[in-house]
Amino acid sequence: MIERDAIVTATLSVRNWDRAIQFYKAAFGAKETYRVPGGGVGELEVAGARFWVAEESPENLNFSPETLGGCSVRMLLIVDDPTAVCAQAVVAGAKQVVHVAHAHGWELGRIVDPFGHHWEIGRQVVGIG
Repeated sequence: MIERDAIVTATLSVRNWDRAIQFYKAAFGAKETYRVPGGGVGELEVAGARFWVAEESPENLNFSPETLGGCSVRMLLIVDDPTAVCAQAVVAGAKQVVHVAHAHGWELGRIVDPFGHHWEIGRQVVGIG
């Protein structure tokens, strides 16, 4: 049983983790909040949302999407202006997969970052279906 509020955070396995950290800073305005001494792992924060970036380590069964040929998880980044954030990510090197549109009460688009991770960028809206 969980006795207090729980938090789930992701660790993105990538090839070239330091380059990935630089991409997330440029694409999402991420701030690096922690770097493991010696390198290989860092924590980032985007407007209060935290996630980790780590160099893939096949010996520990942590594989990047580049190694796997795809990824099994999409990240959802909830922001005030999904169109602007998607555009900023594309300028930083992401590819637009789905343009921002309104559906099911959300304004949502999707990009794939240069490391193979898919990000849905959106915001919940009221009265749009």
